[in-house]
Amino acid sequence: MRKLLPLIGTPSGSHPGGRSAMTCRFRCGDACFHEVPNTSSNEYVGDVIAGALSRRSMMRAAAVVTVAAAGAGAVGVAQAPQAGAVPAGTVPADAAAEAARRKHKGARGLRFAPVAPNTADAVTVPEGYRQNVVIRWGEPILRGAPAFDPEKQTAEAQAGQFGYNCDFLALLPLPGERNRQLLVANHEYTDEVLMFRGYDAANPTREQAEIAWAAHGLSAVVVEEDRKTGKLTAVSRHQLNRRVTATTEFRLTGPVAGSDLVKTSADPSGTKVLGTLNNCSGGVTPWGTTLHGEENFNQYFANSSRASDKRYGIGTGASERKWERFDKRFDVAQEPNEVHRFGYVVELDPYDPTSTPRKHTALGRFKHEGATVRLTADGRPVVYTGDDERFDYFYKFVGSKRMKRGHGRAVREHNMSLLDEGTLYVAKLTGDSPAIEIDGTGKLPNDGEFDGSGEWIPLATATADGAVSHVDGMSADEVFVFTRLAGDKVGATKMDRPEDIEPNPVTGKVYVALTNNSNRGVGSNAKADEANPRNANKHGHVLELTERWNRPESTRFAWSLFLVAGDPDDPATYFAGFPKEGVSPISCPDNVAFDPYGNLWISTDGAQLGSHDGLFGVATRGERRGELKQFLTVPKGAETCGPIIQDRRVLVAVQHPGEIDGASVEKPASTWPDGPGKYVRPAVVAVWRADGCDIGV
Repeated sequence: MRKLLPLIGTPSGSHPGGRSAMTCRFRCGDACFHEVPNTSSNEYVGDVIAGALSRRSMMRAAAVVTVAAAGAGAVGVAQAPQAGAVPAGTVPADAAAEAARRKHKGARGLRFAPVAPNTADAVTVPEGYRQNVVIRWGEPILRGAPAFDPEKQTAEAQAGQFGYNCDFLALLPLPGERNRQLLVANHEYTDEVLMFRGYDAANPTREQAEIAWAAHGLSAVVVEEDRKTGKLTAVSRHQLNRRVTATTEFRLTGPVAGSDLVKTSADPSGTKVLGTLNNCSGGVTPWGTTLHGEENFNQYFANSSRASDKRYGIGTGASERKWERFDKRFDVAQEPNEVHRFGYVVELDPYDPTSTPRKHTALGRFKHEGATVRLTADGRPVVYTGDDERFDYFYKFVGSKRMKRGHGRAVREHNMSLLDEGTLYVAKLTGDSPAIEIDGTGKLPNDGEFDGSGEWIPLATATADGAVSHVDGMSADEVFVFTRLAGDKVGATKMDRPEDIEPNPVTGKVYVALTNNSNRGVGSNAKADEANPRNANKHGHVLELTERWNRPESTRFAWSLFLVAGDPDDPATYFAGFPKEGVSPISCPDNVAFDPYGNLWISTDGAQLGSHDGLFGVATRGERRGELKQFLTVPKGAETCGPIIQDRRVLVAVQHPGEIDGASVEKPASTWPDGPGKYVRPAVVAVWRADGCDIGV
């Protein structure tokens, strides 16, 4: 059996959330090093226990995953493109998987030997599981697109190839095409230092900017399963394959379409937008389209002087990528309204490559981490979404129109208008324990639980005849464009980076991933309250909401902290009451998903426990509620994104591998997935059981 790899100190230096300085530069424009955008006096939530975790505590937590996990299958460099081979000296894969199931009963869907925390430059999966790279950055997906050659890359080539830094993933059925599905992926941002040899950040070229524009956006690509091996591979040049980029035409819909706030010199109608930027997480609608959240759009714009832009983190000087040199729409001083056309939820019809994607303004404008949908009993959509910023809010949109069944063009057009009419709400939470019992260390109050009640505060309602504001002093247009300011005015509860928010399809409960907030209780920043009970919160937590009567359109809810992340040895951590000696350590929850049994799966971003980021499964009900197990880890410098949990397959997006301070094309920090001498490339990875049976059963 392999030894446990020694765990190193906090990865990626000292940046907030464990990210490298490079990640902070290119993903969010160093948001954590700027002044906190939310300076309102609203109630704060969240806190982290002070002090670094010891190596001894980490190793003790790692021991929980058992000696068997030390032999988990790491497939890195040369093996990554292939289905992983059985590690030398082990029993056959199906026997190993059976032994792991017997030893690790767990909740149904989570019966696998947990992967030990590690720092391998590989995707490491449980014993008895196999993996392959489905598609990498630069692989051609459209007809006429050339093979990837990073030394001779062009914008035209990139526009026909899989984009950079994949994040949200969706797998949709393809009726009539056996063993095939349609994969849709977000491409959140570009890291030019790892894309271009000899990149000069102070003087990027137009060609480099145009390649980056083409590497942003979305990809739709058909994938095919090899039933004999379990591999999933991309089908290049399929008729449904599509690229959406930073220059693709979008339609602006909903209450802001045509408003003076979104008219520009290039678009005096205020209805046509070029491109989508920084798409993070997303969702799949019940009517078969995909939703994509525009998150850190602020970093692409330069030279602002307005207070409303400052609330969104838009800088007064040059942008990191300096795109404003090549297109004036990124210069706020020249095109003040262009920035108002980003920060929305995008809807794509992946079954129609000729369709125009839409930006739904009725869901508000902020740093959308994602957008997930639940239907009311009478068929109206309810969309949950978080604003990924320190001390910002999470929201809900309740539609007023009912979904229609069927597949005709008229039905599809109707359903794609559902998110244009309804009411946008923001959340306000109240704890049920005395404030004196919340001391900022994560110590449970006397009632033994962090919990309370909440309300959804209406901000504005959009109808076919117009829109009405529910916020004093703001018009409806202003509420939908300056949604953060509306949340400030109504006293919404400040959260610790609310990221992915998803309703459990089995129980109806809603889970909110709160990644971290190292500013909580630090300096003049307000301290903990019951909804986020730790100061200097570097590990994050997961909130569980129960809508009143379990109806998504309700305006009241109960809430409790489901997980308080960190080292299980840390007394400030909490795993829904499950014994902490039986869980894996977890830090910085980000994207979430559910398996067919209602278990919550959590991917992490910037883990602060010395191990690489990974994917975890946790039971949400029954006697094993709170039992959390690590399913995989990702390579050096990478983040785990876009998890999809199917009966027999798990997919993850391995985002920004090798994104370590000081890394470059010339000095790579990772050799994943193709080995030494090759460019490090973000990619989608599929994992399955070697014996072909369902995941975790």
